[in-house]
Amino acid sequence: MIIHNVLQSIRLLADGCSNFNEHCVAGMEPDAEKMAEHLERGLMLVTALNPHIGYDKSAHIAKKAYTEGLTLREAALALGYLTDEEFDAWMRPDKMLEAGSNG
Repeated sequence: MIIHNVLQSIRLLADGCSNFNEHCVAGMEPDAEKMAEHLERGLMLVTALNPHIGYDKSAHIAKKAYTEGLTLREAALALGYLTDEEFDAWMRPDKMLEAGSNG
């Protein structure tokens, strides 16, 4: 009886996964432009600046970006904490994903 119920549950789960794939996932394409926009507006990336300008200034940048609807770049430049070149050199999301990286 237990084995029958387990097998039935597995079958239901497999059918659900198959239907989810067929009706929800199949044909989806990533929107690179939208992904880049979300990445640019992500406030958590401000942690990459901590080793360079300190926690307090990084937090100030994040707060300004959040309250005024700015990107981190716009907020950092408006506050005068960074130059464009420094921002580009230090704010590297691709480097933050590397194992053992400090950003």
